[in-house]
Amino acid sequence: MLKRFKEKALRGEGLSCEEGCELINLPDAHLFDILASTDKIRKFFKGDEVNLCSIINAKSGLCPEDCSFCSQSAHYDTDVKTYTMVEPRKIVETAKTASQTGAREFSIVTSGTSVSKDNDVAILAETLQEMKNDVAMERCASLGIMDAETLQKLKDAGLESYHHNLETARSFFPNICTTHDYEEDVNTVRTAKRLGLYTCCGGVFGLGESREQRVELAITLRELDVDSIPINFLNPRPGTPLEKADNLTPIECLKIISLFRFMLPTKDIVSCGGREVNLRDMQCLIFAAGANGMMIGNYLTTTGRPPEKDLQMVRDLGLKPRK
Repeated sequence: MLKRFKEKALRGEGLSCEEGCELINLPDAHLFDILASTDKIRKFFKGDEVNLCSIINAKSGLCPEDCSFCSQSAHYDTDVKTYTMVEPRKIVETAKTASQTGAREFSIVTSGTSVSKDNDVAILAETLQEMKNDVAMERCASLGIMDAETLQKLKDAGLESYHHNLETARSFFPNICTTHDYEEDVNTVRTAKRLGLYTCCGGVFGLGESREQRVELAITLRELDVDSIPINFLNPRPGTPLEKADNLTPIECLKIISLFRFMLPTKDIVSCGGREVNLRDMQCLIFAAGANGMMIGNYLTTTGRPPEKDLQMVRDLGLKPRK
């Protein structure tokens, strides 16, 4: 079965829904057989380069959405730090630091349903223009549900990539968020693609979704033809409804990454939030599982490990950061 799946993926074809469900439900004892296949698929399409990215939490907390995993939601008492939009110079300086530690892509992330205030849009446009002039990095933003007019303004200012996660499968989304409709997220991704932006869209795993719903999300991302899939693993936050969730093991995390490499063999797959907590000593296997990218540095409200350790891990595996 794995040989047939590997040959299909190497032709650039993703697995069907039925095949994906068959794969994700293989017993854990088959993990290293799976990794032997996904490692070959990754190398075939992505070589030995690893795409390293970094982010800044440019506007924190007080989000009106009720996403049950998120410490920035105003619906929960999480003691998260709150602040308005960070000034352009601080964002640019943070991007420069990220570049010096090896990141080639930098994303400006804001809390909230969307960024629509003229003042905030103006700050972001100024920031992107300064980054374009001063920092040799791919410029990305994650600003929530956005309309075409605002995204076009930001693209004109220098935005190259837009990140907007669907978080989970459509069928499971009402269990995670009730304050907006799934289709609003889908339409934002479609709008970004229509404007010619590189699209980064994935989800958070370990929310209580079934394995079959992970396959469902992969199918949706394939239908949207996104360019990059960030894989986040839940790091339960105190004060949120999911603070006591315990749905993942290191092997399950690796099987999730492998599923997405089999389902979307030609796309970028990036291991992001929750990697250190959930994979523990098995972090280095993310690349054998099919990831060709990794977020380094800190996350939105939690800390990552020192970028130097991640860079050392990449070198020790005989891989190299993508320039």
